[in-house]
Amino acid sequence: MKKRILFTLIAGIIWLLSMAENYPYRSDLLWVTEPDHADWIYRTGENAKIKVSLFKYGIPQDGITVSYETGSELMSADKKGSIKLKDGKAEINIGTMKEPGFRDCIFTVEMNGKKYSHHVKVGFSPEKIKPYTRMPDDFIDFWTSNIRESSEFPLKYTKERAEEYCTDKIDCYLIKLFLNNKGQAIYGYLFYPKNAQPGSCPVVLSPPGAGIKTIKEPLRHKYYAEEGCIRLEFEIHGLNPTMSEEEFKEISNAFNGKENGYLTNGLDNIDNYYMKRVYLACIRCIDLLTSLPEWDEKNVIVQGGSQGGALAMVTAGLDKRVTACVANHPALSDMAGYMAGRAGGYPHFFRTKGMDSKEKLETMAYYDVVNFARLIKADTFMTWGFNDNTCPPTTSYAVFNTLNCPKEALITPINEHWTSEETERGHLEWIKKHLK
Repeated sequence: MKKRILFTLIAGIIWLLSMAENYPYRSDLLWVTEPDHADWIYRTGENAKIKVSLFKYGIPQDGITVSYETGSELMSADKKGSIKLKDGKAEINIGTMKEPGFRDCIFTVEMNGKKYSHHVKVGFSPEKIKPYTRMPDDFIDFWTSNIRESSEFPLKYTKERAEEYCTDKIDCYLIKLFLNNKGQAIYGYLFYPKNAQPGSCPVVLSPPGAGIKTIKEPLRHKYYAEEGCIRLEFEIHGLNPTMSEEEFKEISNAFNGKENGYLTNGLDNIDNYYMKRVYLACIRCIDLLTSLPEWDEKNVIVQGGSQGGALAMVTAGLDKRVTACVANHPALSDMAGYMAGRAGGYPHFFRTKGMDSKEKLETMAYYDVVNFARLIKADTFMTWGFNDNTCPPTTSYAVFNTLNCPKEALITPINEHWTSEETERGHLEWIKKHLK
């Protein structure tokens, strides 16, 4: 107990010190980019102008030449040039777009033999972005039959108290949830409010981000349980999260390379694709959560970011028990968007030769978040940033614009592929306002 308290204190001090650092973290150089529209959004046909400032040690860099290139998001540049900073500042007209989408401007400067870069994206009528991906005619039948087949396997799991993650306010258990009669399973940490009473708790399912990795910082979102929710945070590969990070890294190196990654495994066949078991596992997790006697029998929430955001939306689309959905910059969204000559979603299959085959494109449609978004009826909250190159804003808008349910969005233009602790904490506040 004393060791855990000491660890928490040290972690808190480190966090406070990091918050005291200048932005960006421990860098001598600071770029500041200011679009001439405060919300970073333009109408198609409007020209966007960007003011760029460069500081070193907080001092404006006068007379420095900055190279830039601009073009459609994640596409090749269609304009290149350079500008000279005056009093550390300059302005660039980055052009316009005829179709709804995003335009990116990348700045580069060389100082003392080292290159520094920064970029900024602005949107053009993004509320009109529509997904390239279409729903297959038998999409609903495909998933309905697979869920029915999966449900024939009885709910079975083990539950072991995880003392290292228990506190005076919450209890934690390591769960091993069996998925089928093949012995396949997933692991997760199940958090309860201390002394939770029967019928008292909303349940929250939190799928993981991409990768083969341990469940890092299980106590990071402990405030869910502290404030009355039961939360299940799980992994998708059947690997015990108590293994060391080194073991996870070895497994990832062996089975998750560019040529053999799990997100491409079986992509030629809709029935054999790796993510089929993952999507069905999310439904089985809801089975587990709604079987708990402490569940309030009303509220089922899914919440996650990136791949986790994708899986949250997939679950909300497939499972009508879900009452609320929170997703940060969902991956696996409009993945075939590159076929329309614009940015597509993570994992950006089209960066690898041969990924645009008929079979692969067909499979993508059965697993694309935009098609599950079409089915969501639960209250939904999304957040994303414009500068994100991992899950580009074009794809988040494609999903959000497709939703036909009560929906809200928090758009944070400057964000790349991250969300702040304040934004993460805000998810729970939104959830609490949407409890039944």
